[in-house]
Amino acid sequence: MRRDALELERFYNSRRGLISKMMIERRLATIWPDLRELDVLGLGYATPYLADMRPTARRAVAFMPASQGAIVEAGPSRTALGDETHLPFPDALFDRVLMIHMLEEAESLQAILREAWRVMAPEGRLVIVAAARAGAWALVDSTPFGHGRPFSRGQLTRLLGDAMFQTTAWSRALYVPPYRWSAQKGLANAWEKVGETIWAGLGGVIMVEAVKRTGALHPPLRTAPARARVLAAPGSAALSPKPTPKDVSTHRGQS
Repeated sequence: MRRDALELERFYNSRRGLISKMMIERRLATIWPDLRELDVLGLGYATPYLADMRPTARRAVAFMPASQGAIVEAGPSRTALGDETHLPFPDALFDRVLMIHMLEEAESLQAILREAWRVMAPEGRLVIVAAARAGAWALVDSTPFGHGRPFSRGQLTRLLGDAMFQTTAWSRALYVPPYRWSAQKGLANAWEKVGETIWAGLGGVIMVEAVKRTGALHPPLRTAPARARVLAAPGSAALSPKPTPKDVSTHRGQS
C-alpha cells in the first residue's frame, strides 16, 4: 500500500525531509546541470524537487498514482492523478523524467517503466531515486524511504534493461543517519562528504540515470511535436542508435 500524499508532504515539511531533499538535489544537479528548454515529468511524489526545476525548465509537471493521492498546488494545477500504468500524456513528450517514491510500493514495475519510456522523447533521460537495499534509511519506517521494497544496483540495472533503457550514470545520497538528531544542515553535509569518501556504497538512496533506447524497438507514431536531440550530460555516455531509413527521410524533410 502506498504512502498517502499528505504523509509525504508532512515528511518534506519536516527537518529530516528538508535535509534529505537537499542532499538528493545536490547529486541530481550534477546529473542534470541544465534543464533550459526541456520538458520535465515527475512520477511518484516529485513535487518538492520539481518546484526548484520550474524556474529553468520549459515545462515541469507531476503525475501521482491514484492510490497515493495528490496535493493541490496554489495557482494553475500542474499535477495529474491516475493510473501509473496508463499515463495521460502523448508519446515522446518529455525530455527528462524524475521518478521518486514510485517503484518501492508499485505493483507492476515493468508496466510503469514502459509507460515512462513511451512518454519520453528519443534520447530522453530518466532518473530513478529509490531506497537503497544496503542503506540505513530503508530500515527506518518513520520516513517514506523505509516503506516498500529497497533496491540494489543490480536489480535496477536489470529492470531498466528489460524496459529498454540504457544506464548512463550512478550515484548515492543520504549518508546522514535517518534520525531527527542528525537533521541539521552542517552535520548532514559532513556526513555526506565522509560517506561519499569512505562508505560510497552505503548511501540511503540509490540514484540511476538511464537513456531511452530506440534502436531495437520503435514506439507508436508520436503525437507530440518533434524536438531536437537531447545532449548528454557531462560525464555521461550518450546512446546514439543507428537511424532507420524512415528516420533519415523525416529528418531531411524537416531541414
